[in-house]
Amino acid sequence: MRPKTTGNQLPPRMIARKRKRAGGKTYTLYMYNGRDENGNRKEISLGTDLNEAKRKWADLDCSPIPVDAKLMGPLFDRYIRDILPKKAPSTQRENMLCLTQLRPVFDQAPVDAIQPAAIASYRDARSAPVRANREIALLSHVFNMAREWGVTNAENPCKGVRKNKEKPRDYYAEQDVWDAVYSAGVAELQEAMDMAYLTGQRPADVLAMGERRIRNDELHVRQGKTSQVLRIRMTVDGNRTKLGQLVDRLLAKPVRPLSGELLCTEAGVPLSAKMIRDRFEDARTSAADKATESHNRDLAKRIRAFQFRDIRPKAASEIESLDDASKLLGHTDLGITKRVYRRAGEVVKPTK
Repeated sequence: MRPKTTGNQLPPRMIARKRKRAGGKTYTLYMYNGRDENGNRKEISLGTDLNEAKRKWADLDCSPIPVDAKLMGPLFDRYIRDILPKKAPSTQRENMLCLTQLRPVFDQAPVDAIQPAAIASYRDARSAPVRANREIALLSHVFNMAREWGVTNAENPCKGVRKNKEKPRDYYAEQDVWDAVYSAGVAELQEAMDMAYLTGQRPADVLAMGERRIRNDELHVRQGKTSQVLRIRMTVDGNRTKLGQLVDRLLAKPVRPLSGELLCTEAGVPLSAKMIRDRFEDARTSAADKATESHNRDLAKRIRAFQFRDIRPKAASEIESLDDASKLLGHTDLGITKRVYRRAGEVVKPTK
């Protein structure tokens, strides 16, 4: 076989062809220089992804997959290209942060060479134990996809590796903290706090609530994180619930968004996550400063620790029935509600 004039870094019988798209952009198409059933020369397309092309070449040529096609770097690249865009925007950002930590360590490592001990060493070397857990979980999914794509048949090295122990957030916003921040907030913040408390939903799901989700006197919620569907009743035993009363007030506003969101400013602008965050931080700062001026340092400290996301566990903690609390939060496991979200201590009687 005569020496290659192009693509001399490619395996034998693999050819790189330059092609031009209709828009004028040039791309590289990889081909296998093979033979048909009659022994005549035939070029077989291997695609435009070099690493995937090398794996297809190995199958056609009955040769081992080249080592450089089985490194973690190209696997991360394919994961970012094919899997990441299918995830929610917030999850994509989270995954990219994880990859900025994983890639410097694993990019040049052969996929089949990574052992559980290497994963454990990575876990122990990370100074942020909770972040390390998230990174290892993402790495495990990358390995699972590698097995699905046929890159490796090896066992997932993340399987069975112990995670760092995580302590759930245990802050509970007591009534004095709630009242202080609530009274310092503007009207739209108070409405958002009420909606979050009465529905027990995550901030993103609270902001997404709109008129189109009100049907048959129920507020329909599809949770963004789990896709769990809930129907929260606004009338019980013939009596309007506080949630129903809140929704009635919101629908009666003289100026409302054309898109139908329930939570909006006085000018009818739908509330965004940043608007809620800014208004909450202003109210929290004002309430903490007022408590400090009153020489109530303990209250000021507890106010400063209060976050909008703590409203969901506050709701779960103040529902008497654990089963009802778990259903409202959309949990299928009572243990999660009890362990993570029920943060108020149980009220008990003294000995005498």
